[in-house]
Amino acid sequence: MTILAENYQLNNGIAIPKIALGTWLIDNDDVADAVKNAIKLGYRHIDTAQAYGNEQGVGKGIRESGVARDQIFVTDKVAAELKDYDSVAESIDKSLATMELDYLDLLIIHSPQPWKEVNQSDDRYYQGNLAAWHAMSDAMKAGKVKSIGVSNFNQGDLQNILDNSDVKPAVDQILAHIANTPKDLIKFCQDNDIQVEAYSPIGHGAVLDQADVKKVAAKYRVSPAQLCLKYDLQLGMVILPKTANPEHMKQNADLDFQISDDDMKTLENVKKLTDYGQANMFPVYGGKL
Repeated sequence: MTILAENYQLNNGIAIPKIALGTWLIDNDDVADAVKNAIKLGYRHIDTAQAYGNEQGVGKGIRESGVARDQIFVTDKVAAELKDYDSVAESIDKSLATMELDYLDLLIIHSPQPWKEVNQSDDRYYQGNLAAWHAMSDAMKAGKVKSIGVSNFNQGDLQNILDNSDVKPAVDQILAHIANTPKDLIKFCQDNDIQVEAYSPIGHGAVLDQADVKKVAAKYRVSPAQLCLKYDLQLGMVILPKTANPEHMKQNADLDFQISDDDMKTLENVKKLTDYGQANMFPVYGGKL
């Protein structure tokens, strides 16, 4: 499982592991064990968010893992509703206290819009995002955060930051998987030296029954989930598969195969997924709160 030892380099020179344990929808009472199991398997990147309600458990798992803090890359996200300097600054201190950590490796604005306005409003909150960004930049200068980035930002949202701050986003964490590959946004990020991270790399499970996915996976003798993860990796993205199951964690990191150029083209052209099943309710999959 060589992927667990591989990194990308962010635009500030900091190394970020190519695979992370995603913790969305893992309860606070269960997440500490999930984090410890992942770290025991060799994971060195853990992803959480203020909105997940599990920061305390994630911090506990990191502290009790037996691995030195400076060997674990910890990502957290500022709640999407916070769009002013003071509330963001306060939230950073609260997150650090809740997690009982001295610093975060990466802090991200969770969404350019409050969740209740995603898919409903044209307001991209440019000024609010700049205020949040400046609070995060100051937290980085104070040593509370090593890198800062964004999530769910489109080109216009990113350009707003690029035009109005001397601190470039280190990452943009976006929904990216087979049957939903935002090529233009990925290229924009890569052209601007912004690392793309792919959350929900298996499309909340909805991609796994696609005929082309199953056919290509069988060719490489891997699971459809493994194929989906490798696909995002070969496009240069950090992957954030979410699971509390140690066996799934192990399988998700077992990606020592290479998808051919022809098969990558086949997968890039799989029909866009519009139905995420029960996950349709979540804004990131097109739903409305």
